Amino acid sequence: MVEYRIDRHSGVATYVQIVQQTKQALRMGLLKPGDRLPTAREVVEATAINPNTVLKAYRELEREGLVEARRGLGTFVRRSLGTAPADSPLRTELEQWAGRARAAGLERDDVAALFTAVLDTHFQGDPT
Repeated sequence: MVEYRIDRHSGVATYVQIVQQTKQALRMGLLKPGDRLPTAREVVEATAINPNTVLKAYRELEREGLVEARRGLGTFVRRSLGTAPADSPLRTELEQWAGRARAAGLERDDVAALFTAVLDTHFQGDPT
């Protein structure tokens, strides 16, 4: 089950963070079709956010066809995204690279900017 982490200082709306983290879990294979998302109450207890925020995020995911609400049962994953399993050898390489970047004194934002620049170079014009 996914555990949401809310960064109140990121400038990203809380419901958007939930949507993004759910999509990331789907891409990484941590959530699969048929899995149940945490209930709004569980998310509220873990993150101290408003229940309506959770419901808004879940409605957005449902609108995108990624999840479905089943009355009285919860919200379930309908389909996955991508093909980047959490145990991919590429993840190991990326973790090693991130470790080297940190050891070299780069800040998180520096690493994110560098990684984004490389992604932009390799996926130029790719709508995903």
